Amino acid sequence: MDRQERTVRIGGASGFWGDSMVGAPQLVEHGRLDYLVFDYLAETTMALLAGARAKRPELGYATDFVDIAMKTVLPEVMRRGIKVVANAGGIHPEGCAQALRALAGSMGLAPRIAVVLGDDVSAQLPALREAGTRDMFSGEPLPERLLSANAYLGALPVARALAAGADIVITGRGVDSAVTLGVLMHEFGWQPGDHDLLAAGSLAGHIIECGCQATGGLFTDWQDIPDWPGIGYPVIECRADGRFVVTKPEGSGGRVLRAAVAEQLLYEIGDPGAYLLPDVCCDFRHVRIEQAGQDRVEVSGARGRAPSAQYKVTATAMDGWRCAGSMVIVGIDAAAKARRTGDAIVERVRRILRAQGLPDFRATAVELLGAETLYGPHARAGAAREVMVRVVADHALKPALEIFAREVAPAGTSWSPGTTSPGGGRPSPSPLIRPLAFLLDKAALPVRVRLDDQEFEVPVPAGDRAVAAPAPVAPPPPWTDPPGAQVEVPLVRLAWARSGDKGDIANIGIIARRPEWVPLLWDRLHPQSVGAWLDHLVRGPVERHPLPGIGAMNFVLHGALDGGGPVSRRMDPLGKGMAQILLDMPVRVPQALADALG
Repeated sequence: MDRQERTVRIGGASGFWGDSMVGAPQLVEHGRLDYLVFDYLAETTMALLAGARAKRPELGYATDFVDIAMKTVLPEVMRRGIKVVANAGGIHPEGCAQALRALAGSMGLAPRIAVVLGDDVSAQLPALREAGTRDMFSGEPLPERLLSANAYLGALPVARALAAGADIVITGRGVDSAVTLGVLMHEFGWQPGDHDLLAAGSLAGHIIECGCQATGGLFTDWQDIPDWPGIGYPVIECRADGRFVVTKPEGSGGRVLRAAVAEQLLYEIGDPGAYLLPDVCCDFRHVRIEQAGQDRVEVSGARGRAPSAQYKVTATAMDGWRCAGSMVIVGIDAAAKARRTGDAIVERVRRILRAQGLPDFRATAVELLGAETLYGPHARAGAAREVMVRVVADHALKPALEIFAREVAPAGTSWSPGTTSPGGGRPSPSPLIRPLAFLLDKAALPVRVRLDDQEFEVPVPAGDRAVAAPAPVAPPPPWTDPPGAQVEVPLVRLAWARSGDKGDIANIGIIARRPEWVPLLWDRLHPQSVGAWLDHLVRGPVERHPLPGIGAMNFVLHGALDGGGPVSRRMDPLGKGMAQILLDMPVRVPQALADALG
């Protein structure tokens, strides 16, 4: 069949390291796949992998890929001729490949396994420090000791590995969507200069990179999604012109809905007109998402420009220790008693540390689960009678936090009535691994593919030193309130929303439930009103970007996550609940619209 006529079916079996074990077998058995792809890595995951390899040099990769996913499906994958691409290599892709070869050998199988190499920039760190390289967010110089430093590679080496005959491709740190874009570049012959096609393929990968988030997971209208236990993992049917359909295996749970796919488009992006990836600078502002049948959603309209000349590098550094303990408080005034309990634990340990000549905590936090701590001034749980108090402490010295860990449980007999615990024993201090990021010229980083006993370099286009700014997009037409009364309704009645994180930056995507409501929402939701509603969480500026193609807007909130990822002391370090908090915001609407909403 001609490439232009062919449809390629790709199944997304994993959204993170720790996703369900049901994804791969469901897709292999019922997805009618050409390719099975896995996304395991996040900034937090890289920190965990760095810690694991520090303890055991053979580790540093997502062990679930080998020990669970491939152990379950490898024989059937080989029998059906399904090719596999996974970024499970983490900071040790060769270790991952070695473990997979051993597993395959034990099954009497011999897949051709390719490994993408070159993302590890550790050897360049001394020269980068000497050149004055700084963290791209904090502006601080690179620490003297880093646990890891890995560049976000693109899709080109995946495509080259497949062209060389690989059955399975294992990468280290790459952008999440590259496992899908690499497949499409290989299958359809897309070239580095085909920017619109590369943007479309990147969007296809972005939609399925988080697994069931494309098939009803995390959807605002969660009550409309059937069969959570059997929810389907996403399948995309891709064409050479960049169009694709999102669907799922027949008979699986969940639902593939236009609004849910639109939420996923907005997940964890910044400016939708300048979504920077190693292979292309994407413009998603004019993307169209349409329901094409039951559990079928068609996506088209992505545009692209030349990428930048630099890779983003994510690094990890040891930054002391952290310990978190918790207790449950039951009864009258539970929240007040829980707050006093948390404060008392911190103060008691401070006194002990002073008595022993040890330095104070670097930072502490007391949060109440059940008292709507994250809602701040918008909390409505003043009469809560069951509250969990969570106390977090950071310190430069592990022995100081061992004292802290011992002093959590005594609250059960010393202070508040109704104090109990669901069990779990004494908390343990753990390394506090801080992520940081910087930019590195692509020309300074050779990228290679190792397949069998051969290794070859993959030339990567240099990119543009200055990425072209996106053309401006007109905002929605002005909204004029009709005469008559105005009433307030919660935002959730007017919009769907999803939020996510990039370091200490959160984003909240808002999609109008009806296209005629876009001007109203643009008028009511602006950086000032959203920033004021979330003022107790957000420390930096708030940006707003329109997406007229899907009747949406994206808010980017800087300094919103207490450092973000493993550094954050919050119960929600990744901003997953921020959209839910914003959906409670009251919005003024005409009385007639409120009446229509019921």
